[in-house]
Amino acid sequence: MYSILRKILFLFDAELIHEFSVHSIKIFNKIPLIDILIKKFFCISDKKLERNILGLKFNNPVGLAAGFDKNAECYNEFSNFGFGFIEIGTVTPMPQPGNPKKRIFRLAEDKSLINRLGFNNKGISEVVDNLKKERDIIIGANIGKNYFTQNSDAHSDYLKCLSELNEFVDYFAINISSPNTEGLRDLHDKSLLKPFLEKLVKFNNKLMNKRPLLLKISPDLNEEQIADIVILIKDLKLDGIIATNTTVSRDGASSEHKTQEGGMSGKLLTHKSNAIIKYLRKRLGDNFPIIGVGGIMNANDAIERLNSGADLIQLYTGFIYKGPSLIKEINKAIINQSN
Repeated sequence: MYSILRKILFLFDAELIHEFSVHSIKIFNKIPLIDILIKKFFCISDKKLERNILGLKFNNPVGLAAGFDKNAECYNEFSNFGFGFIEIGTVTPMPQPGNPKKRIFRLAEDKSLINRLGFNNKGISEVVDNLKKERDIIIGANIGKNYFTQNSDAHSDYLKCLSELNEFVDYFAINISSPNTEGLRDLHDKSLLKPFLEKLVKFNNKLMNKRPLLLKISPDLNEEQIADIVILIKDLKLDGIIATNTTVSRDGASSEHKTQEGGMSGKLLTHKSNAIIKYLRKRLGDNFPIIGVGGIMNANDAIERLNSGADLIQLYTGFIYKGPSLIKEINKAIINQSN
């Protein structure tokens, strides 16, 4: 059913369809009893799926990655599809339109996407208003800086997000790894990253209800850079790591759109993200929380990511290509592996 719908949707501009889909999901769930029917069809409840990570109890380890519900407009509606958690954002202090359109490109033959959105969002104030709804799903906030904020002052934007969103979310993802905000990835450099993270950790530790802080990293780092980040994470006692964001590499891409600028996600990122998860687990030990994201396109990919060391996983491009049945498919595979 979804494969037919996808063929129709893929006839239109990717960003237009994304906005249409999110709006449609919101409207559709307002029909009486529809939310109950969706939950009944997609949601699975099983003790074998539950995870206690970051001081939080996840009903299952499959989350929706940042970028889908940027402004926290329909996290409850997405939760009806069976996700164990939702990561909203990326949120910046001030609203911003992002980069000029057209800025999302499907690499259909490669089962991948390229985007150069540039942290387009409606800003903290509107996101906070949207987060005041009742919910029974774990929410993480992916936070970033406004495009006009210099890296030397970047910490101030992240601190503002930590402060104003603290009451309304369960964890924070510190996004320094998007390739679509000029200069942002420079914060991976240890000379910049250490003082930047120190400020965030110090501030968070003083909050009455401090939330877990996770660092979201790029898949384009070399082994030495990742090793430096691992040391820093241990020294500063960060709560977790998310690996990985999109890649600027075009290795293996065959689509005509491969020359477009931006970050690539999807199947072509699978191997690279999985290799980084394995490396991180080896360096960070058995108990350090790792969220795996990037190129999880089917249940086998999800099981491989979990077996490689991820405690939780997130979907984005796989959700677009496979549809909401993918969540149920993965959760069933996890249960079957546990038997």
